[in-house]
Amino acid sequence: MRDIAPVPLAYSCYVFTSDARLLLTMRGQAKRTWPGVWTNSCHGRPEPGESLVDAVSRGLALELGLPGVRADLILPAISHRLPARDGRTVDELNLVYRVVTDEPPQPDPGEVGDFEWVGWSEFVYAVLAGDISVTPWCRRQVADLRTLGADPTRWPVAGRAVSAA
Repeated sequence: MRDIAPVPLAYSCYVFTSDARLLLTMRGQAKRTWPGVWTNSCHGRPEPGESLVDAVSRGLALELGLPGVRADLILPAISHRLPARDGRTVDELNLVYRVVTDEPPQPDPGEVGDFEWVGWSEFVYAVLAGDISVTPWCRRQVADLRTLGADPTRWPVAGRAVSAA
């Protein structure tokens, strides 16, 4: 019988303005997986001993400069096995969160290579049509998120909110 390693827990967060514009980010060049590729607003894993709730808060505050915003759990768990550009395979159990805020981000340049605000419906179309190169997890999540409705500010919440410290 072979050992089965536990699948790491991760989160993805999509930050929107009140008029449904998505904060699209490009992963920093120093990122181990998918550097320099467009993706959702924030993605990460908890540190050892850190809860997922605290990891989401940390990511929003440190990576995007958005402390004190509320993150709602939207998709409770997406398990994926994705190839990374460096030849590794990334296995994760990913929970997807949504933030609605009109606060301007102040991204950490080590984490975020670039960012822009894009209309959600235009972004969904571009991703599904293959007109934009995004991380594999983002592509998969967009397909799932679009089923929740056209207005991401009104998506149903799947779990309790997280407030970034």
